[in-house]
Amino acid sequence: MRSSGLFRASAAGLVLSLAGCATYHALPPPDHANLKPGLAQLNLTVPSDGSGAAPKTFNPENPLTPGEIGLIAVLNNPDLASEPGQLDAARADLLSETLLPNPSVGLAYAFLLGGVATSNSLAASISQDIRSIITYSSRVKAAKVRLGQVSANLLWQEWQVAQKARLLAVDIYADQRELEVRSKELDLLNEEVGQVSAATAAGNLDVTAEAPLLAAKAGAESAIATARMTLLKDWQSLDALVGLEPSVRFTIATPTPVELPDDIDSLVKSLPARRPDLVALRLGYEASELDVRKAIVGQFPAFSLGVAGGWDTSHVSSAGPTINMDLPIFNRNQGVIASASATRLQLRADYQARLDEAEGTSKALVARQQVTKVNLEKSRTASQQASSLADSALRAYRENNLGQRDLTDFQTTALERQLDVLGYQRTLDETTLALSIELGTGFPKTMLVSPGKVKNP
Repeated sequence: MRSSGLFRASAAGLVLSLAGCATYHALPPPDHANLKPGLAQLNLTVPSDGSGAAPKTFNPENPLTPGEIGLIAVLNNPDLASEPGQLDAARADLLSETLLPNPSVGLAYAFLLGGVATSNSLAASISQDIRSIITYSSRVKAAKVRLGQVSANLLWQEWQVAQKARLLAVDIYADQRELEVRSKELDLLNEEVGQVSAATAAGNLDVTAEAPLLAAKAGAESAIATARMTLLKDWQSLDALVGLEPSVRFTIATPTPVELPDDIDSLVKSLPARRPDLVALRLGYEASELDVRKAIVGQFPAFSLGVAGGWDTSHVSSAGPTINMDLPIFNRNQGVIASASATRLQLRADYQARLDEAEGTSKALVARQQVTKVNLEKSRTASQQASSLADSALRAYRENNLGQRDLTDFQTTALERQLDVLGYQRTLDETTLALSIELGTGFPKTMLVSPGKVKNP
């Protein structure tokens, strides 16, 4: 009677355990591209940062600043779409480490077939792995640290995308300004070539007068073609970064200068505590420290403790503790300890190298920024002087005191000086933006991409 009840209880336990298991759902891969035909089809709402501020939605009909384009890129970048899955995987690893292994249960029942015995025999046991309990704390701490490492890495990836989008927006705006100036220069040359050609046809000028103008015109046309190709490539790169079709265009507002704190040295010194990639590396090293500790504790041999009992065919009942353990003769976890120690040394070297690179690059960008500022001021002064000379030349031309060719030379020189200013301004914007990335300024405390769990369809 007792045996039948035991079997029923075992069967019920098996059914209940199976009922709690996860089930399989098919998740086929996508069969088409997901590029959007316009800004209106993108996610344009920046979620609240947790400070109580309301979510912000951008209007696709308005000009967008480079900073706003950076946020839109984070929300819609195809490569960042896997962020929730990466976080879920890290959470799953943490969950796995927080779960102790199931106890081992043994059950043996033998029917009496003959002999002097009086009953069937039954033996039952239950045991638990003890080493998993000893290493539990180190395993869970390491998994928690790795979850933080994944979050920091994903935050760094988001803002790498954001800054790349901002930089492309700044470049596109500069490309458009450059094209405007070069088009004016080409119009002046075309007008001059037309007048010289007419004078040559009338016999008032020698044919050799056209040669330098035609050479200058060819150079201007080539420069415009190069600028147009650069603009096209920048637009296509930005569209791909935001998740748009490569032909989509929208209005970019005038970029505002990137503001940096005055005390750059303090920012450089505090990089390890602020920049997400350095934080992630430091967390990875902390997890490797815990792995070494776990490996050393793992020298404790595999050990399980339990209870066994039952009755034999004479119906004599017995029960008592059971111990199973490995003898640490051949394997004392030396391989795991050596691997964990080597990984720790490698991560420490990686962290030092990244820290050196971050500090060196930051200081180099500061020096480059200072030189570019000086060059920009000089080019602005030269541009103002050239524009003033061009205005004076135009007045002289209208008073018939200057020829058309000389006027064109003054005007094209002024336009070339404007191009110098645009070039230095672009270099300064790019350098300052790169410096802000290296210094880790402007990073939010949380990710913009929702870290919610991915649901099976």
